[in-house]
Amino acid sequence: MEENHTKPAKLIKGIHISRMNAAIITASVVLYILLTATALHVSKTIQETYQAIQEYFLCMQTGWTFSEGSDYLTDYARLYVVTADRACMDEYFAEVRETRRREDAVEDLTEFELEEDAYTYFQSALDKSQALMEQEIYAMALTSLAQGYEEASLPQEVQDAALTEADRALSKEALLAKAQDLVFGPSYREAQEQIEWDVDESMEALSGTVGRHLDNGYSSLYRAMRYHRILIGAHVAATLVGFAFTLLLVVLPMWGFVKAIRERKSLRVAGAYECKCLAQTCNAMFARITNDERMLRHQAEHDALTGLLNRGAFDALQDSLQTHDGPLALLLVDVDKFKQVNDGYGHEMGDKVLKKVSGLLAENFRATDYPARIGGDEFAVIVLEAVPEERSAIAAKIAAINELLTNPTDGLPVVSLSVGGAFSEGGFTGSLYKEADLALYEVKEHGRCGCRFYTPEAARV
Repeated sequence: MEENHTKPAKLIKGIHISRMNAAIITASVVLYILLTATALHVSKTIQETYQAIQEYFLCMQTGWTFSEGSDYLTDYARLYVVTADRACMDEYFAEVRETRRREDAVEDLTEFELEEDAYTYFQSALDKSQALMEQEIYAMALTSLAQGYEEASLPQEVQDAALTEADRALSKEALLAKAQDLVFGPSYREAQEQIEWDVDESMEALSGTVGRHLDNGYSSLYRAMRYHRILIGAHVAATLVGFAFTLLLVVLPMWGFVKAIRERKSLRVAGAYECKCLAQTCNAMFARITNDERMLRHQAEHDALTGLLNRGAFDALQDSLQTHDGPLALLLVDVDKFKQVNDGYGHEMGDKVLKKVSGLLAENFRATDYPARIGGDEFAVIVLEAVPEERSAIAAKIAAINELLTNPTDGLPVVSLSVGGAFSEGGFTGSLYKEADLALYEVKEHGRCGCRFYTPEAARV
């Protein structure tokens, strides 16, 4: 038996997995390095091309901004000359002093590596625009003189415009005519055309620069992509061998995920990157579901208006406290004359009063106590570990609340609370609610706005 077992083993031939893995790893590393180098070259080329295009559009935007600023000055200078509306003059000088689109556009160009011609044309356009601005200001000064505006009320630039004595001697009609000629005449239009020509020439220079960048980038990118395709083909062959590892890094972890999901357990973060991401996402989703369930439970147990426990939660709390082995007290609270508030001020005001009452109850009782809204204007408070000797302390809390309610400073109507309380030595007994209700009845019978506690003597009376 032993001899028959060893002979076939000697006849087995094949590729050792360790050697095969070493060969795959070596080939993969070499291919990865080559692919990475090619990819970096492609990425750099694309980035340079994108940057060139982006700079071109930014420069184009700068040119448009320059033209908009220049046209804006022209429009408002002409509007002022035609209408003599000082608001137009204000808009003009707001552009000159604050917005400064022309100057900012030329400054922005210094951030780009442009050919000298492009920047020279832009600077020439700015110089010509500045010269044209002097002509516009002179025309506004003529218009202001024709309209009889006080010189001191004019912008400083208009005041500084040195009108000739001959111009000052002109009639109003002649002043307006000359002002209009300065901003509408042939010389003005010719100057505008020169500015536009400079801007267009600058844009043309930019287009040529970008075109050369794109041609060079395309040639480099084409060569890199061709070499990249060759490397990808080789890498695909090596990748097929690695298919077996998918079983370990994907399939087996996924089986574990399915089992954990069926059992509603957290997923073990293992396997490939995508599997880990899936596990983390599912775990986060489970956490959100748990939180949502907690929120829904809170909404089901709390009153939507006041945020206190609602009647259903209060009843459930009563049931759970029946087995409580410590002392407690039950307070039943009514808002006195609440119907008059609703009838006299409306339900919206009534809701504000209820919110105020609930807030005061929550503030004045401990975090371990349970204030609840059990009806329209009916509240209750379960005070844990409360003994009859604490009657005065509880009554003082109610008195403090009534002091705030009967002397409001927030514009809400005057209301008060009638409170009846009862104590239990151990748990929520079956008679506790009735005893507190009897005490509440005593308060209402004796003028409301107060707090009383159940005693057997009072019950007999």
